[in-house]
Amino acid sequence: MKKTDLEKNKGLKIAGQMKQATIPGRFSSGAGALHDRREQRRLDQARGLVPFAVKLPADLVQQVRGLAESRGTSLNDVVAELMRKGLEDAGDTPA
Repeated sequence: MKKTDLEKNKGLKIAGQMKQATIPGRFSSGAGALHDRREQRRLDQARGLVPFAVKLPADLVQQVRGLAESRGTSLNDVVAELMRKGLEDAGDTPA
């Protein structure tokens, strides 16, 4: 048997093994369980949420994250609560 025939057989063997392999979890049926960005944006809009990006000092962000973890709530909920309290204290409560 020639060297090229041996290499060809190795290639066929590898191709057969790849066809027999299972599909990785990230591509299988469980992969669609999370919402894609467009769907998540639509759900957020239905709840009345608006994206609001700000730049904050790192230590302040760590405090807010720690507060969210200790309460077991989302970061969005904690930030919304803190902003409402801050606006009430400033006397600028929206109608």
